[in-house]
Amino acid sequence: MARNVTNGQKALVTVLAWVIGLAIFFPILWTVLTSFKTEGEAVATPPSFLFFDWTLENYHAVNERSDYLGHFWNSVVISLGSTLIGLAIALPAAWSMAFVPGKRTKDLLMWMLSTKMLPAVGVLVPIYMIFRDTGLLDTRIGLVIVLTLINLPIIVWMLYTYFKEIPAEILEAARMDGAGLWSEVVHVLTPMAVPGIASTLLLNVILAWNESFWTLNLTASQAAPLTAFIASYSSPEGLFYAKLSAASTMAIAPILILGWFSQKQLVRGLTFGAVK
Repeated sequence: MARNVTNGQKALVTVLAWVIGLAIFFPILWTVLTSFKTEGEAVATPPSFLFFDWTLENYHAVNERSDYLGHFWNSVVISLGSTLIGLAIALPAAWSMAFVPGKRTKDLLMWMLSTKMLPAVGVLVPIYMIFRDTGLLDTRIGLVIVLTLINLPIIVWMLYTYFKEIPAEILEAARMDGAGLWSEVVHVLTPMAVPGIASTLLLNVILAWNESFWTLNLTASQAAPLTAFIASYSSPEGLFYAKLSAASTMAIAPILILGWFSQKQLVRGLTFGAVK
């Protein structure tokens, strides 16, 4: 029997959600505010929250010192390239696992997921040597390959989960109407799984955009994305907190904007099939 929710309980849940949301967002807000402070105000004790002398000096300094647009373009190419290639590989793999499963399908899925548990530093040396010997160091192609392989298990798992929620009878009906394998996947399955595919794409773009371990270790200057752009503002002499905050704000702004405009699609995809 369903329990009626009172207005007081709704208000409590709403307030709690806002508190949790603000707590999660606070580090980003603090970074943005620090980017408008001078270096002295950024390390002042006690720190000021809103009442300080606002300045754009850090943004001017960052733009003069670094090629922001070059790093931004590298991030776009690397994140979109690795995600699209991953989708192209994962779509047929997830289809076969969801609709033509074998005896070892579950084991294969668990093995793929287990690769995410391996510390990245454990394979850094062999991958670095392979990239060095094949000329892939500090190239966009090299980073696209690495990030594709890193995120491929997640893409396959997400698409597999979405595909499992689609009734197999629909695909059987398409086959009875004469649809071939290509038509079945492209014209029947893919349109029905658009929310799941879109959320998978968005989530993996975010993961690739935020990847720092491999981008810092496999690039120097030519293919360096925005993660390397941020890291360049730390030095042996110390951290330049205000300029570092400005660089971080410029790096996260595009992905925050993307997430804001696509939040409904992302939530819809992540809850795809949760309620029947």
